[in-house]
Amino acid sequence: MDNLKTKGTANLDLIEEKEVIKIDGERVAFYPYKISLVAASLTDDTELRQQITTKVLDAVGAEPVTLTSDRIRQIYRSVLNDLHLGMLTTKYDDFKKEEERQWEQATNPQTKLNQLFNSTDTVVHENANKDSNIFSTRRDLTAGMVGKSTGLAAMPETVAKAHLRGDIHFHDLDYSPLTAMTNCCLIDFKSMLEKGFKIGNADVEPPKSIQTATAQMSQIIANVASSQYGGCSADRADELLAPYAKLNYQKHLADAEKWVEAGKQEAYAKEKTKKDIYDAMQALEYEVNTLFSSNGQTPFTTVGFGLGTSWFEREIQKAILKVRIKGLGKQHRTAIFPKLIFTLKRGLNIKPEDPNYDVKELAVECATKRMYPDILMYDKIVELTGSFKAPMGCRSFLQGWKDENGHEVNSGRMNLGVVTLNLPRIAIESNGDTEVFWQILQDRLQVSKKALLFRIKRCKEATPQNAPILYKNGAFGKRLSENDSVDELFKNNRATISLGYIGLYEVGTRFFGPKWESNKEAHDFTVSIVKYLHDRCVEWEKEYGYHFSVYSTPAESLTDTFCESDIARFGKIADITDKEYYTNSFHYDVRKNPTPFEKLLFEEEYPKYASGGFIHYCEYPNLKQNPAALEAVWDWAYDHVGYLGTNTSIDHCYQCGFDGDFKPTARGFECPECGNRDPKTCDVVKRTCGYLGNPVVRPMVKGRHKEIISRVKNMNLGEI
Repeated sequence: MDNLKTKGTANLDLIEEKEVIKIDGERVAFYPYKISLVAASLTDDTELRQQITTKVLDAVGAEPVTLTSDRIRQIYRSVLNDLHLGMLTTKYDDFKKEEERQWEQATNPQTKLNQLFNSTDTVVHENANKDSNIFSTRRDLTAGMVGKSTGLAAMPETVAKAHLRGDIHFHDLDYSPLTAMTNCCLIDFKSMLEKGFKIGNADVEPPKSIQTATAQMSQIIANVASSQYGGCSADRADELLAPYAKLNYQKHLADAEKWVEAGKQEAYAKEKTKKDIYDAMQALEYEVNTLFSSNGQTPFTTVGFGLGTSWFEREIQKAILKVRIKGLGKQHRTAIFPKLIFTLKRGLNIKPEDPNYDVKELAVECATKRMYPDILMYDKIVELTGSFKAPMGCRSFLQGWKDENGHEVNSGRMNLGVVTLNLPRIAIESNGDTEVFWQILQDRLQVSKKALLFRIKRCKEATPQNAPILYKNGAFGKRLSENDSVDELFKNNRATISLGYIGLYEVGTRFFGPKWESNKEAHDFTVSIVKYLHDRCVEWEKEYGYHFSVYSTPAESLTDTFCESDIARFGKIADITDKEYYTNSFHYDVRKNPTPFEKLLFEEEYPKYASGGFIHYCEYPNLKQNPAALEAVWDWAYDHVGYLGTNTSIDHCYQCGFDGDFKPTARGFECPECGNRDPKTCDVVKRTCGYLGNPVVRPMVKGRHKEIISRVKNMNLGEI
């Protein structure tokens, strides 16, 4: 972009004082960079662009302090006509007409439905957890198309148009704002199981066994997943379920006292209870994977565990891992859900002398064979987020919070939604000028703030009877009456609302070249961007009383959507748009092969400012014969990162017996030995973003597919 401060604009000081009234009545600062951006879209002639920009800015400078968006457009047309640039005037008018056409199409439900039924909308593949072929999913997608068009018309027009342009992304538009749904949560299973709850016509009593407890959990999960649009988590599941396993033990011990000889009674009761625990955890795994929520997808469920030390808690931990290692069905396929998250804690399970080290060994084995569990580092999570808890869904973290009595509360809290910034676009538009980059970012943050405040407002319009499982029956911690305000569960920072971002790699590339990861200046610059987002969120929190958090967006389909939009606008730019995907959040370029330690050292500083959502991954070859290598990375990572996932080669061909990585092709993934791609006889599991997916069964969007096949392993087995 031309440098506005050195190109002869006479009234720059006056311009910086200008205020613009937007189409929806909002008053915002005038940003000179927008004038230059429009000129750049009209002509490639650098001198002519500068001439247009200077004249428009001079004309704006002569206007009153406050002027409207329409007045600026009039000025722009006048300048083009005065310069006798009729063709550019027509082009300028055509841009406006095209924007109006796109707006009309986006807010017309019939247009969106036609795109769905003609398979011209990527929505059919935007979620790898949805099978778009089944009726319930089709019904949800149909409703979602209507929801998107109606929702765009309902939100502030400046927000809606920024979303359509690809400046920001208003997540889950198919559900919100048409409905007042919340996003993701930590379900308060403890209170629900202890006090009982109601689902539909049934008043459910507290369970009397671990089998009943896990059955009730699956019913709660299904209902919660149908009442919100994001993931739900069971935090500290081993500690949660231990009291119900103890009930089994007490029953078996009572039976043993009648029928088993003295001295063997306790052993008998433990053996029977151990079998009950395994069966209960296996049942939960099958139930979650066979459930469908009302939107036609398997409930996005996470189970956190690993801190319990009693015999019951340890047995539950081991059962969770053994069930996952065994796999699903006759073919022993890798389960996609629930996502498993195991906690490492110093003095508990890290070193061989620790009391739960044997469970950690089992967790390592499980990760080499099934990729899960992901790992939470207890001390680092407390440092980053203020308290320990599992994430909601794949990566959204609550921050430490205490109620009016000073009690720490995690379960029963929730996230209200996410709006994500397209950072690569800002870098492209700034044309290498960091001062302009910060101007554009400041401008886009004002739109993002408006979008987030609109999300909060819409969520507050729900009533308890809209989602009884959440508001009246305990999933959100408190049990409200019909006339209570749901804001009781949101305000005073109890809930979070998230400002997401994507593409720090591409931003660094625009300013410092494609190999910038080892450049300290470049690294510090990208960290400063996340810190800037964090600082604005802190300001908003103080102003509005809700916890605004910075969220490292997983961007399953957004990695494709943002990039496609920018290709259409700016063309193929080397190492930025030409890859046809944008890099998730703060991650190291997936095409490079640093060691796990180099990668994690590079990434560890970002979550300090993005504690509202983050995860790190390392890419490995087949680790089944070398679990010690994975354990070494886990141990080293404990003091560096809070949340670590394992990406390893676990694809399997049941036709020829191949184990490892299936070969990516234009038609999907296939066995490198026999060419098999039949989902009935192969199991292909890849980490989509925060969670796993099976791209043979449920294909992903093009950009995500390209990103996955671009991933390079971060180590050779001989390195550790």
